[in-house]
Amino acid sequence: MLDSLLAELKSTMTGSMSRQGKRQAAPRLFLGRVGIVGNPNVGKSVVFNNLTGTYATVSNYPGTTVEVARGRGRIGGLEVEVIDTPGMYSLVPITQEEGVARRILLEEAPQMVLHVADGKNLDRMLPLTLQLIEAGLPVILVVNMMDEVRREGIVLEQEALERRLGIPVVFTVATSGEGIRKLRQTIETNCLASEAGQDSPVKFDYPEAIEAALEQLQGPLSEAYGISTRAVGLLLLQGDEETYRRVEEMDGRNHDAIRAAVKKAEEQTTGSLAYAIAMARQRHTDAILREAVVLISARGRRFSHGLSRLMTNPWTGVPILLLVVYYVLYQFVGVFGAGTIVNFLERRVFDGWVNPFVNSLAERVIPWKVAQDLVVHDYGLLTLGVRYAVGIILPIVGTFFLVFSVLEDTGYLPRLALLIDRVFKKIGLNGRAVIPLVLGLGCDTMATMVTRTLETVRERVIATFLLALAIPCSAQLGVILALFAGRPEAFWVWFGAIVLNLLLVGYLAARVMPGRGPSFFLELPPLRLPKLGNVLVKTYTRLKWYLMEVLPLFLLASFLIWLGNITGIFGVVASWMGVLATHLGLPREMGSVFLFGFFRRDYGAAGLYDLQSHQALTGNQLVIAAVTLTLFVPCVANFMMMVKERGTRAASAMFFIILFYAFLAGFVLNKILMMSGVRL
Repeated sequence: MLDSLLAELKSTMTGSMSRQGKRQAAPRLFLGRVGIVGNPNVGKSVVFNNLTGTYATVSNYPGTTVEVARGRGRIGGLEVEVIDTPGMYSLVPITQEEGVARRILLEEAPQMVLHVADGKNLDRMLPLTLQLIEAGLPVILVVNMMDEVRREGIVLEQEALERRLGIPVVFTVATSGEGIRKLRQTIETNCLASEAGQDSPVKFDYPEAIEAALEQLQGPLSEAYGISTRAVGLLLLQGDEETYRRVEEMDGRNHDAIRAAVKKAEEQTTGSLAYAIAMARQRHTDAILREAVVLISARGRRFSHGLSRLMTNPWTGVPILLLVVYYVLYQFVGVFGAGTIVNFLERRVFDGWVNPFVNSLAERVIPWKVAQDLVVHDYGLLTLGVRYAVGIILPIVGTFFLVFSVLEDTGYLPRLALLIDRVFKKIGLNGRAVIPLVLGLGCDTMATMVTRTLETVRERVIATFLLALAIPCSAQLGVILALFAGRPEAFWVWFGAIVLNLLLVGYLAARVMPGRGPSFFLELPPLRLPKLGNVLVKTYTRLKWYLMEVLPLFLLASFLIWLGNITGIFGVVASWMGVLATHLGLPREMGSVFLFGFFRRDYGAAGLYDLQSHQALTGNQLVIAAVTLTLFVPCVANFMMMVKERGTRAASAMFFIILFYAFLAGFVLNKILMMSGVRL
């Protein structure tokens, strides 16, 4: 049947070309669905991009908040749907992401599964390969990062891997495209010949009690699970609750026999069945690698491994982190991005040319003063909204996303997560939370969405609260750093105050929030030199996304401020906040700055920048204002994302707690500086 189908496809393609008398595009015949699975940080997304190009969409998997990328690609002239699943370590899911990845494999039945693995760490990757093979899924093992494998003096025997695993194996360097053509050919060759759910011809043995239980379980189990009955039996023996529920629905009449087989295996096994199964898989993995891996020399990895240890050791990692904060955030983003570039755009371009020109043009063209104020003058769409978004925010966001892409490509961020895991445990999080918190330095709205990757609801709520309270977005951070240019002592007071408040509030939140403490497991990618092309593409993509979001919001904020001004509402609210500001030792004009900050955090920071440019603040007032503004309520966009992710009730509670806490922290800091006699 398969032969006839292949012949029919070939005939259709050949006939189409001959009838036209010249080479035409191949007909859009559907080859099948290809699922990409694997641990995090192994290059799945890069393989996905190589197979699909730009034809990809990202959406939440039904019933979850986990995002899944889907795209269409061409394999041998035929069209395939490619799914980039969330990272997974096992077919027994622990996180929501792993659960979604397994559901895709079981419910969407891809014609081909690509297991992307890091070639340097096959000892940790192959147990998942064995599970996929045991499940009867049509698997291709994609051994990625082969450039780093060779650099570390490791030789992998492809034929030995294929012989021992019984599946095709392709070596790739996805970032450079090496091996991708071979991968496409392998998919084309194997896709139509595959059929999911069949027992694998390669069998991996387990201890006697487990093998006996598997034999007993295969009789009562039906064949309609989408994976082999042996794999279903293994999931039952490992105590997978979702598999138990499916078995109850499909084979409920055999419930007693299934439970009895599992219980008997438990009684005959020392320790847990899950542990015994995992150890058996690891023994099989070790036996395969003894035959397939040759270590020629370890010289190539000594420097990178030594540097990695320095980054994760608290005694050396903390100084490295402080150097990154000072030189990357303060000097590059703050001094260069928010100082040099912003000064040029603000003073030379906008104040010197753009604003005078548009003000003069609007006064000649628009006869009504109210309409003029909407477009130009102090709070106009062009002179305030566009000026803040392009003249102040764009260079700051651009320099931040540039250095963030560099840090991301080097592999430093996972090591930072490992370094601060112990501290994060004290605030109810684990090292994995460093990813959304660091992303919050780019955009808190985006970072709040990324908190979905955290394991428990408790961690997600704490991380969302800390993002809204104490993590400044890149634009706000850049403006604040620019204010501290030439004032390093003021910068460190501000930095220390924000970190202290972050830890204090996190500690209290961890004590108040119910639920179990966080666990932590993270795959460390290798340290590598960033590739310029990757860095520029990531920076451009993020910058485009950010600017498309922020410019309309700046224009909306300018409109609302204009509307508030002509109705008097803005003045009343700003006056109330000005009274609060005086209790912090700040001038009443700070009331408008705080109100700006609600529309956009960076909008408020830009207002503070304007205030300081007129020398309206002392050094102490500048630090107090910067701390209070950093801790101030989230912007409208972030608040709406909080409502979406955590619900209206939780988001509103966070909003009012943060509003009170920000002014309390500013008040306390003012008293401390006054009592200590510090003059910044």
